[in-house]
Amino acid sequence: MTSNPLSNQPNNQSLWQPNRALSKQIEFGVKSLFALFAFVSVATTIGIVLTLIFETVSFFSEVPIWRFLTETQWTPLFANKQFGVMVLISATLLISIIAIAVALPLGLLAAICLSEYAPAKLRKWLKPALEILAGVPTVVFGYFALLTVTPFLQKFIPGMQGFNALSAGLVLGISIIPLVASLSEDALYAVPRSLREGAYALGSTKRETIVSVVLPAALSGIVASFILAISRAIGETMIVTIAAGQNPQLTLNPLVPIETMTAYIVQVSKGDTPAGSLAYKTIFSVGMTLFLMTLALNIFSYWFVRRFREKYE
Repeated sequence: MTSNPLSNQPNNQSLWQPNRALSKQIEFGVKSLFALFAFVSVATTIGIVLTLIFETVSFFSEVPIWRFLTETQWTPLFANKQFGVMVLISATLLISIIAIAVALPLGLLAAICLSEYAPAKLRKWLKPALEILAGVPTVVFGYFALLTVTPFLQKFIPGMQGFNALSAGLVLGISIIPLVASLSEDALYAVPRSLREGAYALGSTKRETIVSVVLPAALSGIVASFILAISRAIGETMIVTIAAGQNPQLTLNPLVPIETMTAYIVQVSKGDTPAGSLAYKTIFSVGMTLFLMTLALNIFSYWFVRRFREKYE
């Protein structure tokens, strides 16, 4: 009877199993680090929201909310205090509408040009060149609006004042064009090539293909870029603070100085207002109003993208 030579060998199975203890420790450390980063982000957001809520509740304990929503003047820093936030909201919306009227069509047309018409080599240069505009500090845009755009417009528009909503809105629109163009171009470029080729096979021209096939297919991404740009316009600070002025008045005239919500927050945050005073608390009520406006836009964007997103195999 012959014996199996392998049975006389020692059991060396453990020599072929790598030691994973160090790898598991490193993996646990990396997971913990990433979880810490995520927790810091969430905790920061919660802290900001809670700060706004507590200070806003303290403000409304002294000022009835109906005064805040119905009064037609905003003079919390004067002896005759009035708290009509609609004055600031109207100024913010006026400048945002002007900016959107500039940014949305120009940004979408630029995205269509980059995605559908520009050659690949030209596109590699045009898109980064366009995105460089997004890196210009907003304070530079503000002084550009005040010192260049406003004097130029005053040559053609009599009665236009040095601080005004028109120049601030125009320059703000220029500043957010890269945001609209870049995100819309990504949405257009993601549309499958087969849809374009199918439209061409049916006899459609390039223009008809873009209007009837590509744009509807990329609608959710384009609308998301529009809403993000609107939120960016509403929350802009330095351009409107420098170019639009700090004169709170309820008006739709874009040729006169006005004060937006962010400009008022900057005005009070300079340090002249005593901390804890009623005037100081107004910046939190205004900030909460601005937060709710942008939150509503983001919720609508999230719903629209989920509702109208096109999925392709």
